[in-house]
Amino acid sequence: MGPFLFYSPSSISLLPNYYLYQKETMPSFDIVSKVELQSLDNAINVVRKEITNRFDFKNSHVVIDLDKKDYKLNIETDDNMKMGQLTDVLVSRAHKQGIAPEAFDFTKDAYPSGKVVKKEVSVKNGLKQDDSKKIVKLIKDSGMKVQAQIMDDLVRVTGKKIDDLQEVIKLCQGANLGIPLQYINMRN
Repeated sequence: MGPFLFYSPSSISLLPNYYLYQKETMPSFDIVSKVELQSLDNAINVVRKEITNRFDFKNSHVVIDLDKKDYKLNIETDDNMKMGQLTDVLVSRAHKQGIAPEAFDFTKDAYPSGKVVKKEVSVKNGLKQDDSKKIVKLIKDSGMKVQAQIMDDLVRVTGKKIDDLQEVIKLCQGANLGIPLQYINMRN
């Protein structure tokens, strides 16, 4: 066994306190694309209620089902005209719930199924790898003095000044990427 070192209380204050020194961190924030399931569910319930009270949908077949696991909407109506009206109401009510219109993917066409018209609408939730790469490329091409890195389903942006980070947020808001973005976890 080696020698033991004993310190008096007065000599402890002279020792370097490595554990007290904090690593200096740079300001950062995360770019994400998420849709809260509760907000989406609330928007769909508002749409259902409004459609049942509308005169032009009286005695019409209307079904709006939310698949909460896959973030998909299954919509059924009598005809294509009502399908268009229903999707318009869905987008406007979802927007009032804080869900961006870009979150809905209406690219799949409605298809007839018996006497009704059906449509599957997927809700974009999370950044895909391609979208993350677009964001990183946009930030790097801007020439700003920040670093952007992809971390799973988010993009972390770090910089020396918060003003630089706010410029990145303005840049991403101004770019038409076709995906709803949120900016969270701002750290100083």
